Amino acid sequence: MRVRSIFLAAVAAFSASVAWAAPRPEFEPPAAWVDVAPVPEPPPADGAAAVQVVLNDSQTRFSPDGDAYYDRRVFKVIRPEGLGAFKTQSFTWSPDTETIAIHTLAIRRGDQVIDLLRGGRDMAVLRRETNLERAMLDGRLTVSRQIDGLQTGDELEMAFTITRKDPVVDGRSQAFEKMNFPGEAGRYRARFTWPEAAPVKWRATEGFAPSRVTQAGGWTVAEFDARNVKAPRPPEGAPLRFRRQGELEVSSYRDWAEVSSQMAPLYNRAARLSESSPLIAEAAAIAAAYPDDESRAFAALQLVESKTRYLFLGMNEGGYRPAAADETWARKFGDCKGKTVLLLALLRELKLHAEPALVSMGAGDGLDERLPGLSAFNHVLIRLDIANRVYWLDGTRQGDVSGLAALRAPPWRWALPVRKEGAALVKIAPTPLDRPESETVVHMDASKGLDAPAPVKIEIRLKGEAANGMRQSLAQMPREDFERGMRQSIARSFSWIEIAGVQLIDDPTQGALKIVMSGQADMDWRKNPDLSVREFRMSGGGGQAGSYARREPGPGADAPYAVAFPIYNRTVNEVVLPNGGKGFTVRGPNDALTVGGFELKRVAAIEGGVARFIGEVRSIAPEIPAAEAEAANRIFRRIAGEDSLIRAPL
Repeated sequence: MRVRSIFLAAVAAFSASVAWAAPRPEFEPPAAWVDVAPVPEPPPADGAAAVQVVLNDSQTRFSPDGDAYYDRRVFKVIRPEGLGAFKTQSFTWSPDTETIAIHTLAIRRGDQVIDLLRGGRDMAVLRRETNLERAMLDGRLTVSRQIDGLQTGDELEMAFTITRKDPVVDGRSQAFEKMNFPGEAGRYRARFTWPEAAPVKWRATEGFAPSRVTQAGGWTVAEFDARNVKAPRPPEGAPLRFRRQGELEVSSYRDWAEVSSQMAPLYNRAARLSESSPLIAEAAAIAAAYPDDESRAFAALQLVESKTRYLFLGMNEGGYRPAAADETWARKFGDCKGKTVLLLALLRELKLHAEPALVSMGAGDGLDERLPGLSAFNHVLIRLDIANRVYWLDGTRQGDVSGLAALRAPPWRWALPVRKEGAALVKIAPTPLDRPESETVVHMDASKGLDAPAPVKIEIRLKGEAANGMRQSLAQMPREDFERGMRQSIARSFSWIEIAGVQLIDDPTQGALKIVMSGQADMDWRKNPDLSVREFRMSGGGGQAGSYARREPGPGADAPYAVAFPIYNRTVNEVVLPNGGKGFTVRGPNDALTVGGFELKRVAAIEGGVARFIGEVRSIAPEIPAAEAEAANRIFRRIAGEDSLIRAPL
């Protein structure tokens, strides 16, 4: 599987040349540089999946005329269940920077080859925006063909080449391969060629096939080839950098500074305001209304968040070039690049030290161990320095209300500042939370007796990122859907509680949001036959952190375990007791533990006639050593089995 160099796509300021635009595929044989492999014998079918990989052949050529990516796959259908995997075959490309040539689409049945391609006569080009509901347009084209007549025992072969030429990257090249297939492949090959003088480097992670590097005819050839090979399986629960097994990167970038300096002119030019720009007046109004740099910067962030909406447009020049700040402000929408440039222009107009910073959302861990390249990033935000304190501002967010100090450092581990002179990666280090962001309080009033219905009040108190995330979710749904969802959620966790009303209380000035539910509980006070007393067992008492998966022996078995970080949750279950609590007792843990990357605090007590059970879970590190996992699991299992209950008097 190859991951193409598709970056933070958005509206481009300039169109690609008409000569390069490719609204339709070509149907032709592979180029002369491709080494067409014979189809090997399938691997042994014993215990194989319903579909078997016979050949997985990827070949890449870096060239000044454009980088070409050849892919060929041959699959064998072993059992009838595998037929459903091949209803249609689609080929997708970006017409502004890519051309596509489709070479083969055929069924191989013994010595018979059934051509499904037929020169493209049965294939229609479609523009399908598959992510419209996520406010994303990428302009990609798709051509599809039904797979007619495929039978159990057949082999399906497909081959195509995509050639990409993006003027923004200015001749630099990147490619990425990953061994990602089920079971065993008859042959897996990744082949790369580039001019001998090109400064190309490659790096393979554990489990990738052996390599062979040669020179011939002015070209360097690096080939990774293996027969009857299985894709390596990453260790369960490990941080991302340890799960990058069976991967290969190839890049002509010298270092991260080259990536940084390459993008700097694009952002600096886009952030430059015209003399008549309305953003100049917006910045002046902010400067007049707020007394210090922190409050001014936050006001600029709120302006971008509230006055422009997010829209991803991945068309023209690969989506690398940001739209101008004035353009984004005028149309009131932008992608991450456009909104970053808009915020950058405002901050610079306010004389603040701000710069764009490229990040990898979801894949930042271990970025410093990878080869440098532009395709490593899929998002951009602002790195702001005020009095030697760094803040990370993301204009694509919504609902930030509590000031710069409340903004949490993003979890993406590494960022690349965009500077004219270039920059190295800088580490982003989130810290443990110092207060709960989520607190759930379940209050039951059993003061009228053990068998009487108990009024219930449930409060879910959210702060910081948790409150911000809830606000964004609420903005996307009708109020009645939200209330119905909350009632259903409570019914799943507390089936003996019936919710009558749901109230939402939002206090943006404090960065807090509260959901209040009221109803009635049918509390099940059961008789303990050994003690002849009635007891009520609490559910959802909190103070539990889960567990770590047990790993199979093999590569990466000793890798650290990733921890949900940073989190800080608090739960409180409380019951108002009859007769002021006289004669009632509670059983439950009262302790504070540090285990498996978490701090756990638990309280069980009666005070003022109220039985109260408190549980807190706070993660204190992003990962733990593998050697600590089993001991942590034993403690987690013990905690999960501990009772929390109220015992009534005789």
